[in-house]
Amino acid sequence: MIDGPAVLTVFMVYVAGVVIPGPNFVAVVHKAVAATRAEALALVAGIVLVNMFWAACAIAGIGVVFAAFPWAALVVKVLGAAYLIWFGMRLLIKSANNPVAPDNHSANGTFRQAFLQGVVTNIGNPKSMAFFAAVFSSAAPANVSNGTFGSMLAVVGLVAFTWYGIVAIALSQPEVASSYRRAKKVIDRLCGGLIVGLGLRQLLR
Repeated sequence: MIDGPAVLTVFMVYVAGVVIPGPNFVAVVHKAVAATRAEALALVAGIVLVNMFWAACAIAGIGVVFAAFPWAALVVKVLGAAYLIWFGMRLLIKSANNPVAPDNHSANGTFRQAFLQGVVTNIGNPKSMAFFAAVFSSAAPANVSNGTFGSMLAVVGLVAFTWYGIVAIALSQPEVASSYRRAKKVIDRLCGGLIVGLGLRQLLR
């Protein structure tokens, strides 16, 4: 039996959390304007997969684990912040390169790389870990039925893919990509600076 009110609560909490811009959003925006639509959606798929993983952990009680072992939360926080700083610095360093038009016939390996980038970006995203461990886990009741558990994960996957998918499709339009290539240096520096700032903010909090 599915607990409808509990699933609805999770839906409302997750919608409020996912639309707040963070490292995942910045990564999707940059991939959408800098690469092909397929690569942007592959990155979105990686982000969605990790969000569903975090949601499963939260429903299973990851917040209790982090409360009992605060060092584990600290390790995840530091590693995540370090990855964001590295990722942002990499964008800043590469921002001086000449803009290159995306290849609409990219090899499958490029799609896999985009998917893995989405996975790593979200695993290294301290905002996601903190949200699911603190906010999402408090909204999800303990000891839910299998049907409720599956419904909650489905809600997370659907909402995340819809939101990030819309962003990826909207910003991967040829006109937007063309504008990116004309302003590549500025956009890369802006995205890189935002990601570094988010990493430093998380590290110093």
